[in-house]
Amino acid sequence: MNLQFLLSCFYFFLPAYFVNMTPPLIRKVGLFNFLDKPVDFGRKFKGQPILGKNKSWRGVIFSSIIGILVAGLQLWLYRFSFIKEISFFDYSEINILAFGFLISAGAVFGDLLFAFIKRRLKMEPGQRFIPFDQTNYVIGAALFLTPFLKINTLIWITIFILTFFLHLIFNRVGYLLRLHKNKW
Repeated sequence: MNLQFLLSCFYFFLPAYFVNMTPPLIRKVGLFNFLDKPVDFGRKFKGQPILGKNKSWRGVIFSSIIGILVAGLQLWLYRFSFIKEISFFDYSEINILAFGFLISAGAVFGDLLFAFIKRRLKMEPGQRFIPFDQTNYVIGAALFLTPFLKINTLIWITIFILTFFLHLIFNRVGYLLRLHKNKW
């Protein structure tokens, strides 16, 4: 495994990284507050919230839009030789809207799935759930993208590990900048 491979993994997963960063940023900015409604509509399952109040429609909608836009940016950047060298596939030969939608929807799904699991385990929002707090969106994106793109398992494992460490670093920075509530 070399630096170019790690950079390729990072570049491939860039839309999902932006999907994951969007909710705390959009909440901090305070735009579109009318969409700040729980995805689960405040309902409960066996006495516990289904997802919890922190999973909002604003986060789901804007995360998905941002992920699709970043995928479009990747298509535009594909004209440059450096980007071609680090890309796992030819962005001009795939349906970029489908790619952007699937990686975004998968990342959102992974986040919501693990929120559901945390509520079943009677864990509070924001409570540590390592390594899934850092990697839930990798799992969701892998589930959604694997049927669409034949991505090697080593790539997904590398993205999982890379994301775990990047997430810890960026969440710590976000916490220090008061953009994120938790250090992890």
